[in-house]
Amino acid sequence: MTSDLNDKVAIITGARRGLGREYAVKLAAAGARVVAGDVLDCAETVVTIQAAGGRAVAVTLDVRDQASCNAMAERAMVEFGQIDVLVNNAALYGSLKGGRFDTLPEDDWDDCMDVNVNGIWRCCKAVVGQMKVQKSGSIINMSSLAALAGLPYALHYSTSKAAVIGMTRSLARELGRDWIRVNAIGPSAVMTEGTAEFFGDKLDKAAEVIAAGQSLKRNLEPEDLAGTVPLFSQ
Repeated sequence: MTSDLNDKVAIITGARRGLGREYAVKLAAAGARVVAGDVLDCAETVVTIQAAGGRAVAVTLDVRDQASCNAMAERAMVEFGQIDVLVNNAALYGSLKGGRFDTLPEDDWDDCMDVNVNGIWRCCKAVVGQMKVQKSGSIINMSSLAALAGLPYALHYSTSKAAVIGMTRSLARELGRDWIRVNAIGPSAVMTEGTAEFFGDKLDKAAEVIAAGQSLKRNLEPEDLAGTVPLFSQ
């Protein structure tokens, strides 16, 4: 990957594994200095980046807590002095329990919305002040094809990802005057640990059905999406 991001500082949430880890590694390979945030330990992600010659720090992040989100942004400023990119990847997915919409526990619904929707809102609030000072920035929100196509027996997840699209469109119009770009990425199911956990013993059948409905009859891997975030980050 070419080094197009040498002067950039990128925060990636949910960077412990899956797409978040892939994005963190690829942004670092493109030259960005990376802040890898997750409720879980991101040390392995940072070690991978540093072993390849990149610069990165790990932060403990709980997107359900505004103070935690603010602390992540403050750490980025202390370590690197600016915030150019925010990748809002943290989400509840693999740990969600599916089921008929009228049987979903209300606590599960609330948790899904709090992380997948409110978590993005909180992280945006944490970084946008600095981006406004800089008169530049890129916010990249992870949505899902489930928001458009619908995912049966996962109404909470599909609804949360539809909300991400609405939030992205509104933020793009609101923040554009400060030269802050806001985009969303909405992939089909990507073969990550979270996808395996979500579908459980139905993974093989689900992967077959998903691939059959696509123009290219194969399942997405994290590296298939690796070019999109660096492009939006430039």
